[in-house]
Amino acid sequence: MWVVIYIAEGCGPSERVRALLEDEGIVVRVRPVYKNVPAEKNNYQIAVLEEETGVAGEVLAENGF
Repeated sequence: MWVVIYIAEGCGPSERVRALLEDEGIVVRVRPVYKNVPAEKNNYQIAVLEEETGVAGEVLAENGF
């Protein structure tokens, strides 16, 4: 099951979070929150598999997210 662990504002920050988690070997799914909003102004859900939430949370905390 997928669990949303972070909401990023804009496509740039969402890609930074995705890259950070993937560099740690965590499987990540990024989805826009709104359908009719330009990518740079949209919010993005960062989701990981339920069993990886603890590690993903630690990675985000260590990196100031």
